[in-house]
Amino acid sequence: MINFEHRTGPVFSPEPTYPQRDVPDWFQDAKLGIFVHWGLYSVPAWASLPEEGVQPDDEYAMHSYAEWYANTVRIPHSPAHIRHNKKYGIGTSYEDFAHMWHAEKFDPRAMVDLFVEAGARYLVPTTKHHDGFCLWNTDTTNFSAAQRGPQRDIIQEFHDSAREAKLKFGVYFSGAHDWHVAHFPPIESDRDLFVYRRNDPEFARYAADQLRELIDRFHPDILWNDIEWPDSGKSNEDYALASLFRKYFSTVPDGVVNDRWGIPYHGYLTREYSIIDSVIPEPWEATRGLGHSFGYNTNEDENNTLSAPALIDLLVDTVSKNGNLLINVGPRADGTIPELQQNSLRGLGQWLKTNGEAIYGTRVFTDADSRKSSQRYTRNDGELFIFVDPSQRSDVEIPSGCPSDASVRWLGNSSPAERNGLAVQIPDSLRSGSLAVCAVRMK
Repeated sequence: MINFEHRTGPVFSPEPTYPQRDVPDWFQDAKLGIFVHWGLYSVPAWASLPEEGVQPDDEYAMHSYAEWYANTVRIPHSPAHIRHNKKYGIGTSYEDFAHMWHAEKFDPRAMVDLFVEAGARYLVPTTKHHDGFCLWNTDTTNFSAAQRGPQRDIIQEFHDSAREAKLKFGVYFSGAHDWHVAHFPPIESDRDLFVYRRNDPEFARYAADQLRELIDRFHPDILWNDIEWPDSGKSNEDYALASLFRKYFSTVPDGVVNDRWGIPYHGYLTREYSIIDSVIPEPWEATRGLGHSFGYNTNEDENNTLSAPALIDLLVDTVSKNGNLLINVGPRADGTIPELQQNSLRGLGQWLKTNGEAIYGTRVFTDADSRKSSQRYTRNDGELFIFVDPSQRSDVEIPSGCPSDASVRWLGNSSPAERNGLAVQIPDSLRSGSLAVCAVRMK
């Protein structure tokens, strides 16, 4: 997957000055957020499943992201193109889905309640994906959920429910891609991704006006931009990012931005569907769908969806390497969340009820003796937490750098821990569950 923190746009003179902000503690404490990809693409709700041996020239035609349907369907002879014509007819365009999307079962409070049950501490819904369809009641275009399709201000409803539930609230925004107001060929390569996009001042103002609306109306704790920003909007003009960031941080002093802007400044790093081998020193966030797609894909089943144990393992692995996990939910067009996704989220939430103290508010443990492949670690001011898979091992090994007389306990088990030197036996009551956690008192 493409990383963004080193991508920058043209050089301007004088060089824009960006407000410098550290990543706030609340973000590093939160550890778990929920991404929601929902939009017109949820009507067809279809993408190819990943296949071995797909040639680079065909990767975008075989795209496994359902939220990219508006692009994939335009690639001649792609599976999405062929299926679309059979199912909807040759004369049906992607934007015709604005008449088919009704969101008739959307209950933002119930959805947010599920996210809270899963243990999430922040919520980031898509406000506008690359298709240009806005999910809030914007003054910039009538191509929105408030004026078409659902005729609801979906982002306002998400915002109100999240704030009521005491979740931090962020906004995803597609900065450099808006296929509704662009006339490029379909994107068929990573090179096209950065070539087929508008960089003119008019579009930069349009994007800035939309982002300014989101800041003014929702005071988002996170600005989550995707795939850069129009190059004309990286200058010193009043509609450019330097000015927008000054406005944002004056409005939300404890806010944070990600790294996908194409400028020399970023808040935290993002890693999408990536395997991270070691600790990343900077604050970062892993993101992926519960399946292979962010938007709901009817082509996926339980074999393509993270189970609760796999989701728990992903969270622990990410947090142990200094990251947050932004796990994505893809609702159906009607506003309901597929049962497979619900089950995984609820399983994660149940595990966090017992083991959350080893996740929330912790920091990375980087002792040189600690990076054992079968154990992972977090720490807080007083304790070291050791995660182990009870199906693979019968005990945990305390790192040799810990105090020799350190007390130990198992989360979710009140019996005294059985210790033999540096080895601590896993209790029988934890043998049949997901990851078990041993807490070692460091001082």
